[in-house]
Amino acid sequence: MKIDTAEFLLGAAHLNQLPRAGLPEIALAGRSNVGKSSLLNRLTGRKRLARISRTPGKTRELNLYEINGRLIIVDLPGYGFAKVPDRVKEAWGRLIESYLNSREELAAVVHLIDARHDPTPDDIQMHEWIRHYRVPALIAVTKIDKIARGKRAAALRSVRNKLEPDPGTPVVFFSAETGEGAKEIWSWMREAAGLRG
Repeated sequence: MKIDTAEFLLGAAHLNQLPRAGLPEIALAGRSNVGKSSLLNRLTGRKRLARISRTPGKTRELNLYEINGRLIIVDLPGYGFAKVPDRVKEAWGRLIESYLNSREELAAVVHLIDARHDPTPDDIQMHEWIRHYRVPALIAVTKIDKIARGKRAAALRSVRNKLEPDPGTPVVFFSAETGEGAKEIWSWMREAAGLRG
């Protein structure tokens, strides 16, 4: 699908602020600084669609981006080591879980995992939520350009062993720098959202 338009719609701190446009939504989930914004920018071919920050915890709302008027990509708040008060982290957790549980427009989730580290307890918790609420998922192993080729198999094993994804859940290596994996992820997202053409 050629990207003609890609624009930021809104940031929502509560589910009742989300639009009821009926467009399918694909959510991006992952720990702080795992590369959600970089993935979004690479997929859409826009360098600054989503702001990239070196400061963990910059995304504090559900940030919605409309693509071609046919699809919405939802950047979820990053979890993990964000330097914010525990009450804020708990509020983010409730927001994300409620979104996964009750948002009718949600078609699928791309769950991002950093190739340089074993999945964290927060990564495992997120994947358990995704499976519990039966949301179709793809696991994107990010920053793959930052590890040696010889370490890829070990990274893949670690993701599979820790997260125990369902057999039908694809695991794709991704690099925002080189674009590796972008076509596979985009193709999967389009299919999950029921888009044709």
